[in-house]
Amino acid sequence: MNVDHLLDGRLKLRHLVLLTVVADEGTLVGAAKAMHVTQPVVTRSLQEIETLVGVELFARGPRGVRPTQYGDILIEHARAVVGHVQAAAGRIHELQRLGMEPVRVGTNLAVSYSLLPQTLVRLKEAHPRLTISVVEAMPEELGLRLARGEVDVLIGRLQPSSLRATLRHVRLYDEPVRLVVRREHPCLGAPAGGITDLMDLPWILPGRNTQLRQEIDQLFDRRGLPLPANIIECSSILTLRTVLLETDAVAPLPMLIGARDPLLAMLPLGLDTVPAEIGITTAADRPPSASTRLLIKEIVAVARETESMLMEAR
Repeated sequence: MNVDHLLDGRLKLRHLVLLTVVADEGTLVGAAKAMHVTQPVVTRSLQEIETLVGVELFARGPRGVRPTQYGDILIEHARAVVGHVQAAAGRIHELQRLGMEPVRVGTNLAVSYSLLPQTLVRLKEAHPRLTISVVEAMPEELGLRLARGEVDVLIGRLQPSSLRATLRHVRLYDEPVRLVVRREHPCLGAPAGGITDLMDLPWILPGRNTQLRQEIDQLFDRRGLPLPANIIECSSILTLRTVLLETDAVAPLPMLIGARDPLLAMLPLGLDTVPAEIGITTAADRPPSASTRLLIKEIVAVARETESMLMEAR
């Protein structure tokens, strides 16, 4: 393989877009439909790329195509390039239209109930023409989207990640996890007990691939307990809040959710999980835009107030 062939102008952006579409669709026919071209055009373009790179990028089969090891590498970087170009186009468009670049913020449950909404309210009061897009996803997906340039900043629980070397993290505060229930829950008026006394209740737990879920599973394991039999797996605050209000379910949640919601309460039971380290994550290889810096500045200010609230709630 001659690396210079990838930099001499023959490998074009349309080739990179095609790679990502073929990988997403899984068939050349599907890729052709998605790109509004004919299948021969897709086949010919894919052959052009493989000739330039000098390796087979997709294995052909009766049910479609799948990336080879070489394909996985090039597709990963193609997504990053395409994401950066799309982000640049969006920034230019919004700058022309409104005089300010948009900002895309990725988040998760830990801050979607309090820190981020308060930040957005204040930021929009000060800069009403600033367009802010909020993206909710699992932590590892958000890390990938940040690395690809699909989001500008992440706000939430800082995660151990294979991408950590390419990301920059700033800790804001630590938020404990507590068991949250509805305000009229029968356990609130009962003598303080332990997790064993709650085993027969419905539980709402985070998804299995989250750090908090792993810590909850380890908590039960350390105490020699199986997981409760009655479980809903959910990380959507709207869904789990409704279930909490309409049942006797309990949910391990960031403390502020139980402390700030007038219809919810926290059980007087400590959980020996690791406190959630809440912070800001940005890409280490590119500086934040002016709009992103405005968002970060407001988040830091709100986080200082949030930390004081947490100290009072404890």
